[in-house]
Amino acid sequence: MTTKAPENTVETSTSPVLSDESTRDGQPPHGRRPRKSRAWVWLPLIALAAGGYWYYRHSHTETNTAADKGAAVAGRPAGPRSVPVAAIPARRGDMPIYLRGLGTVAPLNNVVVKSRVDGQLIAIHYTEGQFVKKGQVLAEIDPRPFQVQLQQAEGQMARDQAQLNDAKVNLSRYEALWNEKVIAKQQLDTQRAQVGQFEGVIQADQAAIDTAKLQLTYARITAPISGRIGLRQVDVGNMVHASDQTGLATISQMEPISVLFTIPADDLPQVLRKLRAGARLRVDAYDRDDVNKIASGTLLTVDNAIDPQTGTSRLKAQFDNSNGMLFPNQFVNCRLLLDSKHGVTIIPSAAIQRGPQGTFVFTAVNGTAQIRPVTVASTEEGDSAVDGLAPGEMVVTDGQEKLQAGVKVDVRTGGGRGGRIPQAGGAAGPNGRSRGAAPGMPPQAGPGPAGLRQGAQGPGGMMPGAGPGGGMNSGAPTAGTGPGAAASGGGGHRR
Repeated sequence: MTTKAPENTVETSTSPVLSDESTRDGQPPHGRRPRKSRAWVWLPLIALAAGGYWYYRHSHTETNTAADKGAAVAGRPAGPRSVPVAAIPARRGDMPIYLRGLGTVAPLNNVVVKSRVDGQLIAIHYTEGQFVKKGQVLAEIDPRPFQVQLQQAEGQMARDQAQLNDAKVNLSRYEALWNEKVIAKQQLDTQRAQVGQFEGVIQADQAAIDTAKLQLTYARITAPISGRIGLRQVDVGNMVHASDQTGLATISQMEPISVLFTIPADDLPQVLRKLRAGARLRVDAYDRDDVNKIASGTLLTVDNAIDPQTGTSRLKAQFDNSNGMLFPNQFVNCRLLLDSKHGVTIIPSAAIQRGPQGTFVFTAVNGTAQIRPVTVASTEEGDSAVDGLAPGEMVVTDGQEKLQAGVKVDVRTGGGRGGRIPQAGGAAGPNGRSRGAAPGMPPQAGPGPAGLRQGAQGPGGMMPGAGPGGGMNSGAPTAGTGPGAAASGGGGHRR
């Protein structure tokens, strides 16, 4: 028992040594597995990243170098590129001053055609929508009842006329007898009174005849004014009455025609001063979109009161309307020409910018952008009359968001009033590449049929994708996007 205790102690103390020896001999200890090294997995990824970074830097260096060379060939100094802008010169001209208002076309005369007698409608002599003239027969009512009434009145008058003649003959006899003192004066006076009674009856009969003739005339319904007749409200065969609320049709006078429109009450004094001075103010009527001019007329009058609910005053203008472009109840935009400023500086409204210090414009002087404060006097149809500019100065109309004072600009004209910047490189060729690009500049995307946009090109290949413009865009540093984009490995190249 005394000899085994030291042996157990030795075995326990030497067990770590045996474990280290077993590890050095390649034998793993009991319950543990050998750990394999994974450093070789990261080496290709690090190499790929380094190669991509080198290629990105190399491609941008080549692009900048080519751009500088192209600028040198084009006669421009190499360095920062100029900002492309569109600009046109300020001009001197006349600026009209308009008062605008919403208006409604209203006929000068609008008549509801009604029957003035009762009877059956037997004929209609117009076409719906036809232009009729004053006095033209529109419809007929059965005239026979009125013809009978006329004949009765004429017969009554004939009877009364005979009685009058008899009374006059008797009066002549009585006068002769009175002269001979045969009859009393009373008989003579009675006979004279009887003659007067028959004369009154004759006048009443004549009035009855005239009434019957008038009723017969009313049986033919005529147009009271000239104008355009509307849709028929009563058909042939119906009974019409003078007391009917709805008439046969409506006639609207079309030539000339009026327009009622409103302006703010604050502008009314200026209009009244012009009218008191005898000026004939022109009024232009535009369509609902306020784009196309329909007709021109003159201001007739101003309403006698201001609408307190809207704070506006109603004005009435008259238009010749010989072309028939204005129609009753049509909605129009009216422009009242109040005045005209002569010899002012005019620029496109698109050139005017607004900042904390007020309104200003960018001018292009010797290829450099400058800020010029201006005061806008009036604006009409995309043009503004300003103070602070001289005619002929080039004002920037597009591209201002990239400008500040002192920036070099590449002025491109020909865009028209408020025109946009022309695209660099011109129109796209048949393969989607733009024609006419500046030397040293990369080709721009164009609407060609190729429909590809190449993305970032790494050492492993290029990534083509469908570009939104359908054109080729070589050497873009961004990854290609669009449906159908696929990575093609190996042999990457740069066009």
